[in-house]
Amino acid sequence: MSWSDPSTIGYPVLFGGVLLGSIIPIVPTGAVVGAGAAVAMTTSNLSLPLVILLATLGAFVGDVVTFAVARLGSEAAIRWIARRQQADRLEKTRLQFEKRGWQIIVIGRLIPAGRIPVLLAAGALAYPWRKLLLASFGASLLWAVAYSLLGIVSGGIFDSPLIATLLATVLVLLVTVALNLVSRYRNRSKTETGDRS
Repeated sequence: MSWSDPSTIGYPVLFGGVLLGSIIPIVPTGAVVGAGAAVAMTTSNLSLPLVILLATLGAFVGDVVTFAVARLGSEAAIRWIARRQQADRLEKTRLQFEKRGWQIIVIGRLIPAGRIPVLLAAGALAYPWRKLLLASFGASLLWAVAYSLLGIVSGGIFDSPLIATLLATVLVLLVTVALNLVSRYRNRSKTETGDRS
């Protein structure tokens, strides 16, 4: 194994970045996956199936760790993870979780800022491990494929790995902003409807 080989560095960075960002949301994991897919499309340094597999595994392990902290951890650990989450969002998620848990896990993984409240609620409600593992793996795979597609698109447009990576990152950020705007609009509409009734 040669450290001058880009894949020797690329695969661990991809997996580690997604894993870290899935536990502590300081790394833009979607951008990491999109960039990895763009590099895979424009060079022979990375394999697209391996990019998707490692992104899926990183996201899955990160989600399981977050769930485990909420399920098995102390109150202090849960507060540490939830410190940036809104209390009303956590409570709303907790109530909806009892009705359709696996769907919420999948949606929470795909919507920006939705994953942590969902996993905390799942842990707080003692959602069964078996169901969580199945739903989380499916959600992680779907998420990895979705963000890889943005890298595939940018890699198909440009032959330069640098330009394709930058475009993939911009596409991921635009999708994230668009999803946040849609979520805010829907929440505002629900609030206004509730106020009128």
